[in-house]
Amino acid sequence: MSIKERLGLVISDKMDKTVVVSIANRVTHKRYGKIVTKTKKYKVHDPNNNCQVGDLILINETRPLSKTKRWMFKEIKQKSLKLDKDTIGE
Repeated sequence: MSIKERLGLVISDKMDKTVVVSIANRVTHKRYGKIVTKTKKYKVHDPNNNCQVGDLILINETRPLSKTKRWMFKEIKQKSLKLDKDTIGE
């Protein structure tokens, strides 16, 4: 059995060792033929709390870690650009 991998955007990092990742999938509507974007949210295990909101990350499917966590953080593909007041000089 192959391990599933997904690329998604971190939308929440408020939990300890867990992030919420949103993955968008574009599909064609059966009847009308319009392309529709469907999004799904996954809870992902991040053991070292590396991810921040806005990061683009790669996740792997794994055994159930809790009631809702079935995905494991693999690597950060693109870091988010967070600007603080100290960074911009205000």
